[in-house]
Amino acid sequence: MFKTLKEEIQVIFERDPAARSVWEVIFCYPGFHAIINHRIAHWFYRHRMFFIARLISHISRFFTGIEIHPGAKIGRKFFIDHGMGVVIGETAEIGDNVTLYQGVTLGGTGKEKGKRHPTIGNNVVISAGAKVLGSITIGDNVKIGGGSVVLKSVPDNCTVVGVPGRIVVRDGAKVTDGKMEVDLEHHLLPDPIADTLTAMQERINELERRLEELMRKELEDAPLQYSQRAKRRAKNIETA
Repeated sequence: MFKTLKEEIQVIFERDPAARSVWEVIFCYPGFHAIINHRIAHWFYRHRMFFIARLISHISRFFTGIEIHPGAKIGRKFFIDHGMGVVIGETAEIGDNVTLYQGVTLGGTGKEKGKRHPTIGNNVVISAGAKVLGSITIGDNVKIGGGSVVLKSVPDNCTVVGVPGRIVVRDGAKVTDGKMEVDLEHHLLPDPIADTLTAMQERINELERRLEELMRKELEDAPLQYSQRAKRRAKNIETA
């Protein structure tokens, strides 16, 4: 138990530069409170004491603003930054080294029983306001941009942005001395829509440039064309 507490506190210092002391983390971090309460609730859930498990989860939600169903399976070094509005469903499964920001939903679709929530791989960052819905799989080393809505499975080493989520292939996760390093640069994401608009604007500029060249050439050739038309008119008069 103490090893788990130490690990959870260490994760916060690694990923949140605002953390200044252990006491601050213990008393002032709702993400820390939520995950510790979930570990306890999940123990009761696994031992089929569902009411106690849901009660602990409900009390934790009231104090932290983070709703984690006690049935959710969460791996090591899980970090929720800020946390308000985070929702994690009953059959969600989360791997190791995962970071969630505020407003993230790992939700289900429909009313079917069984597995209906996403499975999140290792070393994943899900940015603020993102929604991952349904029984889908998010691979290892994936980044999901803020406000994205992910409805389909995502392979390893990808970045997802947009509504609905679109995959942008990236290099694999950083490795330092053989140790997996969590990439928290969730604001440095490509924007396919902006790239398309930029390409369209460049094409419009090219077409305008070519049109301007054609108009300029037409104006330059106008006197010659007028002279040729005048000669043809004079020849026609002589023939008549």
